[in-house]
Amino acid sequence: DHSFFKACCSKRICNGCTMAAAMRRGFTDCAFCRTPYSDNDADRLARIQTRVGKKDPAAMNSLGKEYYFGELGLQKDEQKA
Repeated sequence: DHSFFKACCSKRICNGCTMAAAMRRGFTDCAFCRTPYSDNDADRLARIQTRVGKKDPAAMNSLGKEYYFGELGLQKDEQKA
């Protein structure tokens, strides 16, 4: 992949944009929304769930993937996925 999903803003950010922002500001925050990176799965999950609560389709898709693969401390659940 040349981009990845950011839980803070529910955006897919290309690696080049992330690297350019990191060279200017360091690796401390999101290249799109400047939210500081979370350092644990519970924070990432909470950010995704917040965006799901706001009816964000990208966040809903991401949460479904987390359930499907059993990531971020979630139990694998194909029904919820």
